Amino acid sequence: MVRDDFDDWHMRIDQLDEYVEKVRKAQKDHPALTIKLALEVDYLPGHEDWIRELAGRHRWDYFIGSVHYVSDAWDLDNPKKISEWQKRDPLEVWTVYFERLTMAAESRLFEIIGHADLAKKFCFFPKQDCTALFQNFLNAVRKARIAIELNTAGLRKDCKEIYPSRQILELAYKTDVPITFASDAHAPEEVGMNFSEAVQLARSVGYTHCCRYRQRTIETVAI
Repeated sequence: MVRDDFDDWHMRIDQLDEYVEKVRKAQKDHPALTIKLALEVDYLPGHEDWIRELAGRHRWDYFIGSVHYVSDAWDLDNPKKISEWQKRDPLEVWTVYFERLTMAAESRLFEIIGHADLAKKFCFFPKQDCTALFQNFLNAVRKARIAIELNTAGLRKDCKEIYPSRQILELAYKTDVPITFASDAHAPEEVGMNFSEAVQLARSVGYTHCCRYRQRTIETVAI
């Protein structure tokens, strides 16, 4: 983030070079493995120049753009702030979330959009139909020629469902939006977790290929 004191869970600025050094060392020490240098970057309106500056610091393989904040003070997936959900209409929150996700896609600052329906994490679902929100977002993704991820971390959360939902993935397939696979691992044992379920979901919707990235250039491979 622009400021180290923005919250208590982002990587600090002084940790960035250390992170890159560790990835480069891993690449050197394990030449038989394909290890990419990449970042998940939080998208907030007004932070675009900061992200562009960040992109120029190293030779990244890809950026995942994610939305966690629906205001400067509320990261909607933070367990410490779950009470904020109880003060709001879920449709209002989902609308702001998908509007920001659409802006992230339109910015063309990322190769991949992360966990595209993170708003479902704690199972606060709108009663209204959100198809228009989803479709508007996917149209922006397609126009930007970027991908969305099938993120298995949702299976480990309250929603017990891959991000995004089958409904969104079906719309993505019809909209010709590419996909990647991610486990969003926060621990070594979570790396690649539940990929078989993600592959099964992708195939059941109709996908036969997924994307990989090297130095911010796309490669399409068979699933």
